[in-house]
Amino acid sequence: MPEVNLKVTVDKFTFQIPKGLSYSDAGLWVKLEGARARVGLSDFAQQSSGDVAFTKIKPVGTALDRGDELGEIETVKVNVSFPSPVKGKIVEINPSLEETAELVNQDLYGKGWLTVIELADWESDQRGLLDARSYSALVKDQAEAEMKK
Repeated sequence: MPEVNLKVTVDKFTFQIPKGLSYSDAGLWVKLEGARARVGLSDFAQQSSGDVAFTKIKPVGTALDRGDELGEIETVKVNVSFPSPVKGKIVEINPSLEETAELVNQDLYGKGWLTVIELADWESDQRGLLDARSYSALVKDQAEAEMKK
């Protein structure tokens, strides 16, 4: 996990938001690794969804436009589909999640990553993503709205 985290606390919930990552407004984190991006579920997204039972990511080789369905998670509460935060081609899917999908909840910024995407246009994609500070403000707003329901 990246060292420095922002924390957002709403009621009894605290969400970790590492600096140095980019975030989609749909709740995915993006870590730039050269010409590739490692993608996973943010703390807010995994806490909101519940304990992950299964992950289903599009297969290796799938070409994605930003916003195309990247995959979905199944929890005891809901099935959630996630749009790709970047344009590119899936080159790796986390093999550990087949046996231990709960890594998405337990080590979400480490061993619980979902996929690696070969980037087609990082410059353009980056403009559509949020930094940690902007994402933490979004999380605070969304969590407070959830509390009022």
